[in-house]
Amino acid sequence: MTNPSENLLRYRPWKGELNPPIYASLAMARASLRLLLRRKVFWALYALALMIFFFFFYAQYLVVWITMQTTSQTVNFGSVPVKMNELTKFLDRLNLSGTPHTFGNFIWFEGYILMIVLALSGAVLVGNDFHHGSLPFYLSKPIGRRHYVLGKMLGIGGLINLMTTLPALVLFIEAGLLYDWQSYYWDQRMLLLGILAYGALLTVVLSLLLVATAVWVRRTVPLIMIWSGLFVLARSVAGFLVEVQGFHPVLKLIDLWNDLYLIGLWFMGADIDPGKLGPNPQPWQAAIAVTALGVGCLVYLRKRIQAIEIVI
Repeated sequence: MTNPSENLLRYRPWKGELNPPIYASLAMARASLRLLLRRKVFWALYALALMIFFFFFYAQYLVVWITMQTTSQTVNFGSVPVKMNELTKFLDRLNLSGTPHTFGNFIWFEGYILMIVLALSGAVLVGNDFHHGSLPFYLSKPIGRRHYVLGKMLGIGGLINLMTTLPALVLFIEAGLLYDWQSYYWDQRMLLLGILAYGALLTVVLSLLLVATAVWVRRTVPLIMIWSGLFVLARSVAGFLVEVQGFHPVLKLIDLWNDLYLIGLWFMGADIDPGKLGPNPQPWQAAIAVTALGVGCLVYLRKRIQAIEIVI
């Protein structure tokens, strides 16, 4: 007669249904988001992003209210009298009437906060896996290297959409309610698809670039310096060369955020007028530059992660 405790010590094979490796990517994405949501600095930066959202949210309502007033009327903001025509000219510069430029401008300004959040989160989500030796543990499981990269990209992509695409969709719904919603939602259906395509573009490009950069530098401070160079210094250099020195607008391709902005406007069907936006390259040129950057990041990640020794 066998002792019941001996059965507990024996190997018992798994009898349940095994999930495909893609579920491991989803689990890593969920764990990555949970890790970021526990940090107070993220919520502080997200509060700043919400301030930009609420500005656009109430400004859209303000534009509709102003159109119902006479242009010669004067209103008081605190103790300062402001004429309606002057206020209308100021708001027209921000394109707050539910047009593609409304959502393009919103995502543009959200990018300032988004870049800080991504720079701080890159070292936490990816760099620590290399620094603390966690990556060989992941790869020793029955998942491939692409599943690891996909899981980290999904986690970063969730963060990007939480700060850009989701608020933009709320603004789109508000614009339809402020205007004739029956005609607005139908007439602007391509705009809705453009907002989703713009969000997908930001998700793929920024998450891939962040993973590649975090694999390269691993530490938070060097990562912040590199991202500052990509999205702050490059923009200043591009503006100086094109707008001040008068060189060809193609040099603005070094500004990645501007490239994504131009492609996003093209997705949403916006009129890219040089008189309003200044000298810029064509959207197809920006698409080539962004594609080349994405391919370079994929090649680097494939080479770098394949070099990791796996101990089973």
